[in-house]
Amino acid sequence: MAHELVLSLRPLLSAEASAEASGCGAEAGDLEQAVWLRLLERLGEGGPPPDLPLWLRRAVRAEARRVRRAARRETALTGEVADAGRHDPERLVLAAARRRVLRDTVRRLPGRCPRLLGALLSTHDPTYREIAGELGISQGSLGPERSRCLGCLRRLLAPEVAAR
Repeated sequence: MAHELVLSLRPLLSAEASAEASGCGAEAGDLEQAVWLRLLERLGEGGPPPDLPLWLRRAVRAEARRVRRAARRETALTGEVADAGRHDPERLVLAAARRRVLRDTVRRLPGRCPRLLGALLSTHDPTYREIAGELGISQGSLGPERSRCLGCLRRLLAPEVAAR
């Protein structure tokens, strides 16, 4: 039973993990291993989920989100001393101004770029699959499109950065 389960789910898990890995900074194999472990735990607790392929897709996305959150926490911990100037009014105003310039510049980008970069900057951390569905493009074209849009953004921001 377990052997057939692994054989039938391996291609789907591999594809899902590969799709999510680049977006979260993890290796696809690490995501796969974490999801296999979750599945084994789930099987031990109460049997397989009713819709195993759907559960598998959701488990991969959840694991990718966990990796992204952990990376953000680690980045935050390696920064400055805790609470050192975090509430400094000047720092808050400057950060808000930088975010405003970025948002305004993103809105001036051509084509789908404003929607694409807006989705990537979203606070609810959508997956590439969700962004591709929202924009009506294939998930495979999202990376090249993102690169093109970031190049346009760099060119538009270059004068702003040079002025600082």
